[in-house]
Amino acid sequence: MSIIEKAINKLENEKGRQALLDGKGSEEHASEKSKVAGAVEKSDGVDDDVLVSTSSADANDLENKEPTERPRSSEGDPEYGEHQGPRTIHQLPLQAMSECGMITPLKPRSQIADEYRAIKRPLLTNIKNKDINSLDNANLIMVASALPGEGKTFCAINLAMSIATEQDKTVLLVDADVTKATAAEHLGISDQCPGLIDLLDDSTLSFSDVLVHTNIPKLRVLPVGKLHEHATELLASDNMRKMMKELSERYSDRVIIFDSPPLLVTTEATVLASLVGQVVFVVAANQSSQSAVEEAVQHIGDDKVVGLVLNKVKKNPLSAHGYGYGYGYGYGYGNGARRNSHYRSSATNN
Repeated sequence: MSIIEKAINKLENEKGRQALLDGKGSEEHASEKSKVAGAVEKSDGVDDDVLVSTSSADANDLENKEPTERPRSSEGDPEYGEHQGPRTIHQLPLQAMSECGMITPLKPRSQIADEYRAIKRPLLTNIKNKDINSLDNANLIMVASALPGEGKTFCAINLAMSIATEQDKTVLLVDADVTKATAAEHLGISDQCPGLIDLLDDSTLSFSDVLVHTNIPKLRVLPVGKLHEHATELLASDNMRKMMKELSERYSDRVIIFDSPPLLVTTEATVLASLVGQVVFVVAANQSSQSAVEEAVQHIGDDKVVGLVLNKVKKNPLSAHGYGYGYGYGYGYGNGARRNSHYRSSATNN
C-alpha cells in the first residue's frame, strides 16, 4: 500500500468515527482526503527551488514558452546571495537572435557555433591552467575593440552562448559598455532593468536584485543599468574591485564575460581591462586600421592574455566547408612567460 493510500485510509477511519458523533457531511470528508493526497504528492516531488533542465526538448519550446516564475528559498540564492520572492526566468528571443547570425539552441551545429567552439577553447584552457601559468582572474574575460562598430557585442554574446553549452561551466554576461549598452537589448532585456551601475552605486542592492536568469540554464545576464555621470569612477571603485574578486574566486565553474566599451573612445574600458585576466580583442576585417589596433592594445596591461578575433570576414567561395578566411594571434605576459592563442571568426554581423 502506498503512502498516499495509507494516509487516506487513516483519515477515513478517524473522520468516519467523528462523522457519527457530530453529523458532519461527506463533502467535508472528501475535501480533507484531497488535501492529504495533495500534500503527500508534493512532498514526494521535486523541490520547487530546483530548476529542471530538459535538454532533450525541442529548441523551439525555449523560444515559444511564456515567461515563468520559480519560487526561491527563504535562505536565498546559493549562487548570488540572498533575495526573497519569486524569480523570473527571462525568455531570450532565440528566433530573432538566430536570424541575426547568433548562436542559439535552434542551430547547435551552425558555422558560427563551430567557429566559437574554436575561439572559446584557449580561453577555457587558460582558466583550467591558471595556477600553472600564474594567471590572475583568468575566468574574467573582457571582449573589447578599438572603435565602435567592429562587432564586439556580437562576439561577446556568441562567446557567452557557446560557453553556456559546456558541461562544467556557467556563464555570466555583463553588459559593461556604460556609454552605449546594446548587449541586453539584443537579448530582449529592457533598458529599464537595474544592473551593474545600480549595484555599484546603491549599497542596498544585492547581486540577485539585478541578475537576470534566462531560459538557457547556464547563462545569466547582468545589464548595464542606469546611465551615470560618474560611471568611470564607479568602475574604478573599491566596490567594483571587491565584486570582481568575488566573481573570480567564489565559484570555480563560473566564467564572466564583459562586453566592454571601445578602448579608444572611453576611459572605462582601460579601467575594466585592469581588473580582468583575459581579453578578447575584436578586429573588423577591412575596417579596423592597424594603427588603431596597435594604439588600443597599449591600453591593456602586459600581464593580460590577449587574443585577437578577426570579425566580419567574407566567406571564401573556394572553401569546401563554407568557412571564411580568418586569423588571429594572442600574446600576454605572466612571470615572463609568453602565451599564444589562435582564434578565428568569420562572423558577418555586428
